[in-house]
Amino acid sequence: MSSGIQVKPKTAGQKSKTSPLPHSPQPATKPKPSDKLNPKTIDPFGDYSRPTSAFAAIYAKGGIPCRLVHGSVKHRLQWECLPETVPFDPLLVTLAEGLRETKHPYTFVSKEGFKELLMVDGATEKAIPLLPRLVPVLKAALAHSDDEVFGRGLDALVQLSAVVGPSLNDHLKHLLTNLSRRLMNKKFREKITVALQKLEQYGGKATTAIIKSKIPTYCSISS
Repeated sequence: MSSGIQVKPKTAGQKSKTSPLPHSPQPATKPKPSDKLNPKTIDPFGDYSRPTSAFAAIYAKGGIPCRLVHGSVKHRLQWECLPETVPFDPLLVTLAEGLRETKHPYTFVSKEGFKELLMVDGATEKAIPLLPRLVPVLKAALAHSDDEVFGRGLDALVQLSAVVGPSLNDHLKHLLTNLSRRLMNKKFREKITVALQKLEQYGGKATTAIIKSKIPTYCSISS
């Protein structure tokens, strides 16, 4: 039995018992800027809800089995089912594609969903077969001109490395070029250096050799 309050529509007979008082028509309520922050308040026929990307379209159709829940302090994801039961293919790839989004709530859903999906039991065995499809998507995020998109892509790369370990080595060289370019920027130098050190930690000596070959200026943690 549902605990929610259901409001049944009045029948024609019920409507005839009460006549509404005459009143002047009121203008349609315009959406407030704050409505953009909560998908539940968005008019499904309004401009705000029109998908502007493939990820947004999938999210709007319910293809992402989690939703953003606004909290008083911070936001969180609410999954429609246990993440452990969700097929990684294609959801993990779809969430990785969403890392390039720049609008709320897609930015949070893609970032948090990718991280939480990789935290489930058996994530290693599920993620490794998807590496050939995940790497090009992460590469696109790392090459993005938007700094926040790049940051989300870098975080996702480290999270993936922590799960798949040395299995990422065969694909790593395709991702390091974009890191090398941003490493020259003081704004990203520390964050990228920390990320590369974590890649070494998760990938082993082979990862260190690959990084040094692609980024000669990088100071390895093993140096």
